[in-house]
Amino acid sequence: MNEKVLALITRLNQWRKQRISNETFLIIAAAVVGVLGGLAASMLKQLTHLIEDFLQNGLHWQYKYYLYLVFPLIGIFFTVIYIKTFIRRSRFQHGLTPIIYNITHNSSRLDFHNIYSQIISSAITVGFGGSVGLEAPIASSGSAIGSNIGRFFGLNYREVTLLLACGAGAGIAGAFNSPIAGMVFALEVLLPAFSIPVFIPLLISVATASVVARIFYSKPLFVLVTEGWVMSALGFYILMAIAIGAFSIFFVKLNFRIHKLFHKIKGTYHKIWIGGLIIGLFIALFPALYGEGYITIQHLLNGNYHSLLANSFFSAYQHNAWILIGFAVLTLFGKSLASLITLNSGGNGGIFGPSLVMGGFTGFIFAYTINQLGGIQLNTTNFIVAGMAAALSGIMHAPLTAIFLIAEITGGYELMVPLMLVSAISYFINKAALKHSIYTKSLAEKGELETDAGRERSILQRIKLKYVLETNFVILKPDDTLQSRAQDIIHTEKNIFPVVDPDGRLQGIVYGEKLLELLVSGDRQATVSQLQDNTLYFINVGANMFEVMQKMDQEHIDIFPVVDNDMQYKGFVSRTGILNKYRALLRRNQGYMA
Repeated sequence: MNEKVLALITRLNQWRKQRISNETFLIIAAAVVGVLGGLAASMLKQLTHLIEDFLQNGLHWQYKYYLYLVFPLIGIFFTVIYIKTFIRRSRFQHGLTPIIYNITHNSSRLDFHNIYSQIISSAITVGFGGSVGLEAPIASSGSAIGSNIGRFFGLNYREVTLLLACGAGAGIAGAFNSPIAGMVFALEVLLPAFSIPVFIPLLISVATASVVARIFYSKPLFVLVTEGWVMSALGFYILMAIAIGAFSIFFVKLNFRIHKLFHKIKGTYHKIWIGGLIIGLFIALFPALYGEGYITIQHLLNGNYHSLLANSFFSAYQHNAWILIGFAVLTLFGKSLASLITLNSGGNGGIFGPSLVMGGFTGFIFAYTINQLGGIQLNTTNFIVAGMAAALSGIMHAPLTAIFLIAEITGGYELMVPLMLVSAISYFINKAALKHSIYTKSLAEKGELETDAGRERSILQRIKLKYVLETNFVILKPDDTLQSRAQDIIHTEKNIFPVVDPDGRLQGIVYGEKLLELLVSGDRQATVSQLQDNTLYFINVGANMFEVMQKMDQEHIDIFPVVDNDMQYKGFVSRTGILNKYRALLRRNQGYMA
């Protein structure tokens, strides 16, 4: 960074610390994050719908409808080209899993490019028909806004993490116009361990984001007039929740299976061709798979069930109820495959939106089928709404987010009891089978997920070796004699000495007790090379502190020399130094991470 810019930032931070209390500044920063998060959400929705509108209404060509078969392929191709061309200095990642990882393993640092790259790439993917959602990208963009603002002002880990969560909550609040769901999402998914003080900044950020998003994009996601629920339908809600819980298990397992299949495909462009053509074929057969799928859900909420078949090859059968049900089932499983193939073939998006759509389809299939059997008539609209909550709760392991999000975006507050019931049942069924959500399963398998039992490990892994590296040791050379280095040996406070050759490479170590014994006895002509311990244990400079502590326990040694890959001596790392830094991190995180 330019020295003048760095100096300006330093002076700005000094002024801020002198004039504004930390608590007040966090609230101000949260409001700024909320404004920017709301703008980012509005920009993403506007850009996506601009692309969709141009392809569907603005492009006039005799054979343009044949292009619908290749639009997803084109979108994924443009997405990959954009990432390869403009995001070259760092790794591009999609979804919420990288955010969770960076909170626990990278001091809540997110690359600056995520602020805009997530918006551009996901708009291209979804605008061209990629069957994924925009919610995970906007949460990533908002998180990057919060993270970078926190780092810009030199805030500590706890405060940066709080602003990151404010950004993610602001993104969700702006995307759905649902401030409560945005706040609950931040707490439930990103900050599962929290305390009361985080509520105020979160409330400020999500409320601000909702206001800003409504100013720039006021169109609601769904329009619904809820009639309320009846006691006689309660048993059917439970049955549907069980079915969706089982389906959520299938979807999570399918996610990792599709990922492994595409991982075996060599070459980025091979993945694009294979994935793009498969999605195009799916959309040709099931038009509802184009893009996010919310328009189809709105038609179902309006009672326009036949629209599901209207533009398909099977439109002639749209008035046959059982063919409609069969087509809806195929569309449901098609959505599962299409969304996962879009992500794994190079597109950017999330499974947040597809979860809602799949839940809505399942609720429709369940209620409409019961109604066709006769004997009882269920409110199909209510079951579509409840199905969305159940699917989101099971797949994401976020029942509170599911309840409040669906209540807010559909206006279905009168359905609060069924929403609570189906969300809880679906969540517990999925958790009993899989333990971890679709976002945390891969982290858990790699041992990178922070839990109560693993918090010690995650804190140790956040400690950078350079912060505990001790360099104030007397360095000896192999040809040195005790006589020539007697004064240095006697006056140092250290009792261990690294032996380093003229090229800076570590050769061994010598313990102070041995040297002092020889100095007292008068035998001062021995060379260091004759006295050094050649049984050399060392730590590579790239190791994390959890690995260092493991090695210390295994070898029963409390201090190790540190070297690079060429055996160049860098200093020492001690158990005492690591534990002091560990305790400092615990005190710093105690605000809400305890």
